Amino acid sequence: MTEAERLSKRLIQQIACSRREAELYIEGGWVTVDGQVVEEPQHPVLNERIELLPGARAETQPPITLLLHKPVGLGCGLGANSTQQLLSHVHHWSEDASGIRPLQRHLRRLQLLTPLETDASGLLVFSQNPGVIRLFQDKGAELEQEYLVEVAGNLDDKGLKRLAFGISYKGATLPPSKVSWQSETRLRFAIKAVQPGQLRFMCESVGLQVLGMRRLRFGRSGLAKLPVGQWRYLGPNEKF
Repeated sequence: MTEAERLSKRLIQQIACSRREAELYIEGGWVTVDGQVVEEPQHPVLNERIELLPGARAETQPPITLLLHKPVGLGCGLGANSTQQLLSHVHHWSEDASGIRPLQRHLRRLQLLTPLETDASGLLVFSQNPGVIRLFQDKGAELEQEYLVEVAGNLDDKGLKRLAFGISYKGATLPPSKVSWQSETRLRFAIKAVQPGQLRFMCESVGLQVLGMRRLRFGRSGLAKLPVGQWRYLGPNEKF
């Protein structure tokens, strides 16, 4: 051939499928060009080797949601020192049990739904699913979050009760939360609508020094065994 043509057109000629089927095969990551998966139907080809992978299915690819375990020290913005650099397949957890086949399109047009302070680690939720995005926009403040906060200092039962209810932040009394000791130096918070700086302020208000904090859960989905700096897909049966 002397003139390039669309990958989808070449696939139609090669396997005698419809245009829509060709596009679905390609978008689903089932087509290789000289051994490399290409997900764009418009990708130009000349004399390259085009192959349809075994088990190929012409199915629409639904939008995904992924969970990232953010390390301490990385921000949530678009800068160089940002969690955005972890959104690559290199950092996809090898033990992901979702059953979702990784595609490059899964890492595009992702929206961060659960920002976290730079000095905190833990769960971040990214999504390209309109339903999930709408849930967090409309009802995110109603979803319970779980944190582990590493502290130094002494706290009696009265101070523990004050943490759970009675502290004002930015001119307003905070809603009740559940606070308990997870170990001698770790407090576990089950709390809603956490504002930036809130947990540190709460702990300092009762005389504690915050040494670190990690978000474990948002709603019903959490980190579980997800390693720091890696991400996994939200499985089909998982909900917030």
